[in-house]
Amino acid sequence: METPGRTASTPSSPEPNRPNDEARGPRLREIPLRLMVPNLITVLAICAGLTGIRLAFEGRYELAVAMVLLAAFLDGIDGRVARLLKATSKFGVQMDSLADIINFGVAPALVSYAFLLHNAKSIGWIAGLLYAIAAGLRLARFNVMADREIKAAWQSEFFVGVPAPMGAMLVLLPVYLGFLGVEPSPLFVFASVAYTVLIGYLLVSRLPVWSGKSSRIRRDLMLPILLAVVLYVALLMSYTWEVLSVTVIAYLCVLPFSARAWHRRYGTITIEDDSATV
Repeated sequence: METPGRTASTPSSPEPNRPNDEARGPRLREIPLRLMVPNLITVLAICAGLTGIRLAFEGRYELAVAMVLLAAFLDGIDGRVARLLKATSKFGVQMDSLADIINFGVAPALVSYAFLLHNAKSIGWIAGLLYAIAAGLRLARFNVMADREIKAAWQSEFFVGVPAPMGAMLVLLPVYLGFLGVEPSPLFVFASVAYTVLIGYLLVSRLPVWSGKSSRIRRDLMLPILLAVVLYVALLMSYTWEVLSVTVIAYLCVLPFSARAWHRRYGTITIEDDSATV
């Protein structure tokens, strides 16, 4: 049955002097430029990680490692920049998660394989795969635990397992030693394979690792600590591979003390996570 005054074949025309919103399409909403800065840093981090992979397969290993470490640094500061600029967003969180698996998992594994692990052939490739997958699992567990509405008291002081950014730095230790002149003998190659698997295990383990988030510094120690940081950076620029090697070894030596501090403070409380649901 037709409506009086309107035929079935003739659509009603829009009223005069009223814009037709459907014909114009959706309106584009402008956003402040500061909201783009964290996402731009994340994109640059992805570019650095992928460039490191390319340089490794071109045989420019020192530049490749430098690019991977730069990617890890950029990927580590983008979230802090977002919070500082009040530019956090769901899009940025998803973008950062995708960048993390490249920069902390895939890039270090491929650089290590191209430089050294390929000498172990399939075993070296399997070790690289295990590390990359472990990094992905570690990041997924971190995201799940970070989304909890109610967090345990220890989460402000300890990570569950070695954090992925540090894992990327740790797994490249055999590469640093190679730059320092260690020959790729069969013993060194297979020891590096076992070391890569070990770092992957530390990523997905439930080892309590001190995070330093809730640390406080006495005012009288601020200047000495700043001078120590300046000295560390100066040594890093001058003796890059030596300083990185010492840093990695020192960090590994601190892990047992971190677990000991956990047990002293929280006893035998079981660290629970939601990794089974990921």
